[in-house]
Amino acid sequence: METAIRGRITLSPNHVFNPKSGDKYCSCRGPWINRGIPMALAATGPGKGGGVLEKPVIERTTPGRESEFDLRKSRKMAPPYRVMLHNDNYNKREYVVQVLMKVIPGMTVDNAVNIMQEAHYNGMAVVIICAQADAEDHCMQLRGNGLLSSIEPASGGC
Repeated sequence: METAIRGRITLSPNHVFNPKSGDKYCSCRGPWINRGIPMALAATGPGKGGGVLEKPVIERTTPGRESEFDLRKSRKMAPPYRVMLHNDNYNKREYVVQVLMKVIPGMTVDNAVNIMQEAHYNGMAVVIICAQADAEDHCMQLRGNGLLSSIEPASGGC
C-alpha cells in the first residue's frame, strides 16, 4: 500500500504526511522543504481506506483573454448616456406620454407627464440615463414614433 507514483503518494487512513529532506516519498528537495505548499487530498473511493495526496494545480489564464470578472467590470465602467426629448409643435401631449411609456421600460404615467411637461416648457428634457447601446436604441424608438430625440454623454455637465 505504500507506493509512490510520480507526484502521488498513497496514504493509509492513519498516516500523517510529514516529509523530511531525503525521504523517498518526499518530492521536495533542497531549500523548499518547509515552504508549506498546499496540496489537495482526494479520497480513493469507498472502502479503499486511504487517500491520494496530489500536487497542487495552478490555474493559468491565456494572455490577452479577459476573465468573466474583467468583462463585468468593463460593462459597469461603460460611460452613461442621456436620452434627450426635444419639444416639437406637431405631437399632442397625450401622444408623447403614451410613446414614452411604450418605449422606456418601467416608465410610469407620472414620470412620462413630467418629462413631457419639462420638454414642452424648457425645450428639452432628460428621458433616461443608461448605457450607450441602450440610449441609442431608445432614441431610435422615440424617433420611429415621431418624437424628436437625441443622446449625449451624461458625464458632460450636470
